[in-house]
Amino acid sequence: MNNIIEMFSYAFMVRAFIVGTLISLCASLIGVSLVLRKNSMIGDGLSHVGFGAFSIATILGFSPIEFSIPVVVIVSFLILKLNDSNKIHGDSAIALISASSLAIGTFLVSIVKGVNTDINNYLFGSILSLNNTDVLLSIILSILIMLLYIISYNKIFAITFDERFSKGIGINTNFYNMIFASLCSIVIVLGMRLMGALLISSLIIFPTISSMQYFKSFKSVVISSAFIGVLSFIVGLIISYSFETPTGSTIVIINLIMLLLFKVINYLRIRRI
Repeated sequence: MNNIIEMFSYAFMVRAFIVGTLISLCASLIGVSLVLRKNSMIGDGLSHVGFGAFSIATILGFSPIEFSIPVVVIVSFLILKLNDSNKIHGDSAIALISASSLAIGTFLVSIVKGVNTDINNYLFGSILSLNNTDVLLSIILSILIMLLYIISYNKIFAITFDERFSKGIGINTNFYNMIFASLCSIVIVLGMRLMGALLISSLIIFPTISSMQYFKSFKSVVISSAFIGVLSFIVGLIISYSFETPTGSTIVIINLIMLLLFKVINYLRIRRI
């Protein structure tokens, strides 16, 4: 308890807690549809795009988050277009764009002289990198994401399970796919400052997979995934502070433990039946 009280006496930990909690909640909501649609790797791909955009923003002297959000949103639309084409599909489109973005970002940071950039902060995250502007922007965008998700919940539900049927009953699937891609892109960019390009996708995937071990309905999976995501982040942040471990890695490990725990609970439930 003393560690927790001490932790919140530091402004950078308060900023990390606020941003991380909101991002974990948003990522968990978005993750349910991504996992069920078998598009979970799009989060990993967009995080690599975000890394490239962050690198370019740093070199040009722009705000990383404000510069990266429109770039990643545009690329997410490009991935949707590539998925619709007959030449490049699914994982191939994601792999093509993500590998290229990661390579470009690493290349630019390594060759440009006089840029004070720690590449590890972009790859694995850093709670020290969050400032008051980042927190304010994250709060505003996170609230916007949750509102749009709630408003579009029924449409997202329909598209998640049967896109062709949704189109047949009059739902503008292209429009809602673009909204969903935009929400995913914003979550990825906001969370990268805290988790890094290589770990942010875990906030999208792990809570949903853990929840699906026990819960079966879409609504219950969404609610429990949000709870698991936020809880894992808070526990990971406290452990990271208490034992001076890397924040992003610790949060991912807690998510992994939660997944194993839910697997055990589900196994015991099946055995009891």
